Amino acid sequence: MNILKNVRNWNKARQTRSALKSLSPRQLDDIGIARHQISSIARNPHQM
Repeated sequence: MNILKNVRNWNKARQTRSALKSLSPRQLDDIGIARHQISSIARNPHQM
């Protein structure tokens, strides 16, 4: 069902955003992510 898939994707992106936002600037730098990229990476994690 499309609605269920959309809700799961939204929740996964929300969890990813939350986890990445909790990292320090140094930790983000270590994994090669700038803070302004968090939202787009959460929506599409394969873009990295």
